[in-house]
Amino acid sequence: MVRSAAKDVDGYLAEVPDDRREVLTELRRLCRRELVGFTEAMAYGMPVYERDGVAEIAFASQKQYISVYLMRGDVREDFAERLAGQDMGKGCLRFRRPEAVDLGLLRDLLRATAARPGPVC
Repeated sequence: MVRSAAKDVDGYLAEVPDDRREVLTELRRLCRRELVGFTEAMAYGMPVYERDGVAEIAFASQKQYISVYLMRGDVREDFAERLAGQDMGKGCLRFRRPEAVDLGLLRDLLRATAARPGPVC
C-alpha cells in the first residue's frame, strides 16, 4: 500500500499488512499522546498530524518500508546527530522492518515538534 483511500486513520490501519499493524498502531498512540493540540487527519493517503491546519508529522506503510515524515526542518536539524545513522531522506525517516521502528527516537522527535511551532518544508 502506498496511497490509501481510507477516510480515517482507523480505516487506514485496517488496510495495512498484518506484520506492520501493531507498530503503526503504537506509532498512532504515540502521536496522539505527544502531539497535544494537533488534529489527526488523512492527507495524501496517509495519517497526518496538523497544527493550525498545517501538517507537521505523517506516517505511512510504503511498499518496502514504514515512513515517518518530519515536515519541520528545525526539528530535523536539532536531531541531526541522532538521525545521522538512520535511513533518512530529506524529510522522511524510513524503517525497513517493523521491529526496527525506534519508538524512543520517534517519541523524542514528536515531543520536540509539539514543544513549539515552526516552519514546515
